[in-house]
Amino acid sequence: MIYSMTGFGKGRAAGENIAIGIEIKSVNHRFCDVNVKGPRAAMPLEGVLKKKVSESLARGKIDIFINLEIIGEQAYEARINKPLADALVRSLNKLQKAYGLDDKVSLDLLVGQKDVLQFSESISLDELRPCLEQALDEALEQIRQMRRSEGEALQADFEQRLEKLDSLIERVAERAPQVPLEWQEKLRQRLERYAADVDIEPQRVAQELAVFADRCDISEELTRFRSHLVQFRGLFAAEEPVGRKMDFLVQEINRETNTIGSKANDAVIGSQVVEIKAELEKIREQVQNVA
Repeated sequence: MIYSMTGFGKGRAAGENIAIGIEIKSVNHRFCDVNVKGPRAAMPLEGVLKKKVSESLARGKIDIFINLEIIGEQAYEARINKPLADALVRSLNKLQKAYGLDDKVSLDLLVGQKDVLQFSESISLDELRPCLEQALDEALEQIRQMRRSEGEALQADFEQRLEKLDSLIERVAERAPQVPLEWQEKLRQRLERYAADVDIEPQRVAQELAVFADRCDISEELTRFRSHLVQFRGLFAAEEPVGRKMDFLVQEINRETNTIGSKANDAVIGSQVVEIKAELEKIREQVQNVA
C-alpha cells in the first residue's frame, strides 16, 4: 500500500478545564518537515508532538494547528498589579485633597482601572498533555485515512501507466531484431548500385554488418527496463515509505529509455521512445506525491 503526502485531519478532546482542537495539513516535501502553531501553553510539548507526527506520517510538509479553549473557571488565575494599584490610590487621594472632594477611593473604582487585575491562564501540563495527545491521535487517524485513499488512487494510476509502458516496450522489443536486417538490405541495395564502379570486399561488408548489429543491440537495456518495472510494481506492497525508491526507479527507467533511443537508430523505435518518455514524465509527476 502506498500513501500520498497530501492530506488533512482534525481532532478534539476535552478535560475538566480545557478543550483542545487540532488540525493537521500535509503537502509534498522531500523530507519530513513538521511545524507546530498554537498557544504558548502548548509549546513545552512541541517536541513530543513533532516526534509523534513524524513517526506516523514519515514524509511531507506538515503543519499542526492547535486551538485551546478554557471551559473551567479554575483554569484562570487572577493577579493584583499592586504597584499599579498603589500608584492609582495615591493619585486619587491627591485629587481628593486638591479639590476638597468627600468621595473615598472605592474598590469598584480601583478594580475598574485597566490592568489593576490581570488574568492569566493557569493550565498544568498534566491536564494539557492527555488532551493534546488524544486530539492529535484522532487528527492523525483522519489524515492517514485520507493519505491512504489518495495513495490508492495513485496506485491505480501507476498500474494503468505501467501497463502502457509494458505495451510500448514490447513493441520496441518486437521491432529491434528488424533494424539490423533492414539496414543490411539497404546496404545490399547500395552495393548493387555501385558494384560496377567499386571493388567490394565481402569480408569488410560482413564486418560492417556485425559492427552495426552490435551497436544497435538493445537487449540489455530491454532487460533492465523490464526489471525496473517489476521492482516498481513490487513497491505497491511495501510497508515502509517508497516515494524516494519510486523516484529513483523512474530515473533509471528514463536512462534506459534514452539509451534505447540513441542505440536503436530507428525511426519506428524512436517514436515508441517518445511515447515512453511522455508516460514516464506523468509517472514522475505523480511520484512526487508519494510518501
